[in-house]
Amino acid sequence: MPRRRNLELNEEQKQELIKYRDDDPRRYVRERCAALLRIAAGESPHAVAQEGVMKPRDPDTVYKWLSDYEAEGIAGVLGHQQGGNQREYL
Repeated sequence: MPRRRNLELNEEQKQELIKYRDDDPRRYVRERCAALLRIAAGESPHAVAQEGVMKPRDPDTVYKWLSDYEAEGIAGVLGHQQGGNQREYL
């Protein structure tokens, strides 16, 4: 599957991402929104993964954020928290 190299946002989408980037209390949401805005500004997802987020990320991670956003909008950013304590519930 070819990787997407850009993201086109309308003004409403851009403002929504800016709001979440600046105001959301969850660090992962702010980081993902910042990465998506940089991609929309013309940076490649690979470059954003290397130096455009809080810490270097695997490029596949940033491509996943992009795919989630394209498929689900802001819900894709908010609903796919990764990492953290993985507990097994019985």
